[in-house]
Amino acid sequence: MAERIALEGVRKIYPGQQAPALRDITLSVEPGTFLVLLGPSGSGKTTLLRCLAGIERVSAGRIAIGGVTVADGAVHVSPEKRELSMVFQDYALWPHLTAAQNVAFALRRRRVGRAAERQRAEAMLKRVGLAALADRYPNQLSGGEQQRVALARALVAGTGLILCDEPLSNLDADLRERLRVEIAELVRDSGATTVYITHDQAEAFALADQVGVLEDGGLVQLGPPEEIYTRPATPFVARFTGLSGELTVVTRPASVPGVLDIDPAGPSWTEPLRLPATASVPGGGPALLMIRPTGVALCYTGEGEQHLSGTVADVAFRGRGYEHAVDIPGHGRLTGVLGPQRAARGSRVGLRLEAAGCHLFPVPGETGLPAGAGTGPAAAGQSWPP
Repeated sequence: MAERIALEGVRKIYPGQQAPALRDITLSVEPGTFLVLLGPSGSGKTTLLRCLAGIERVSAGRIAIGGVTVADGAVHVSPEKRELSMVFQDYALWPHLTAAQNVAFALRRRRVGRAAERQRAEAMLKRVGLAALADRYPNQLSGGEQQRVALARALVAGTGLILCDEPLSNLDADLRERLRVEIAELVRDSGATTVYITHDQAEAFALADQVGVLEDGGLVQLGPPEEIYTRPATPFVARFTGLSGELTVVTRPASVPGVLDIDPAGPSWTEPLRLPATASVPGGGPALLMIRPTGVALCYTGEGEQHLSGTVADVAFRGRGYEHAVDIPGHGRLTGVLGPQRAARGSRVGLRLEAAGCHLFPVPGETGLPAGAGTGPAAAGQSWPP
């Protein structure tokens, strides 16, 4: 049965460190949800997973799994009593046990009998496509095969909570994509609640029902992948989930209420751009325009509306078209600018911006507010806690 997870004001401070590894994390994960925690190295995602697992003690706050408090002040339930399974980055298989024995080991505490253990382990190995390799040892398996064994071990116990610690990071790109699909299918078929950590935003968006973005130990945004991408709560979230580039611009209120025009100031701008006002940028003045790859397209000579012009610095063939890096005089460089045809390096090109892929934030120091003020879960249109 899938478990509900609740965290209330969870903090973790390691001995000898002043800055907390986790800062007042509050979130709720409904049963059966696939939650991906996304963030760079040092953001706190591994610490949060280890606190959920019981490997680390929380310094403050409360964690409940399935309605049972497992961490709260003096309370600390050990990992083996939390009824959860883990899939590790480095597989964590017993080297002296075969694949079938590694999977069956997860059933040892269930006391189902050795014959039943073997039968269920072999059935689970069949589900992950390794039935023929049941009697091989970990050193006789490839990295992808070892990770499938680790996944089978996590699934066979039938726990209501599965924790995944960057399980695909040690694999090559093609294998990583194939195993990602398998993990999504198998875990969802099990019905378990899943918490999965990664630093790869494409992996996070592909897997998650909900994405939680962490920065410096704090949860800065939580929501569906589509919301994280189309309505980033802070400049950090926008940058970490994929930008073509960012420009400092000047905005002015348009004739339509709730809408801002970006002034075509300077030689690089050829047409104004109209965007909705936001809670953090409600009126005219300087702003930071953050542009997704989906928010910019290359224009060729004489083609339609163009907002910017620049010089092609580099071009790369990507199968679906050509990605260009374009230098914008006075603003910097936009990368990942897609076009169906190759534009020569050094050539002048026009760029068309799409409002849906462009996001405005305050310029740090210009508003009298700290960078990112007026943003966060509430500004992104979310209830808190969810």
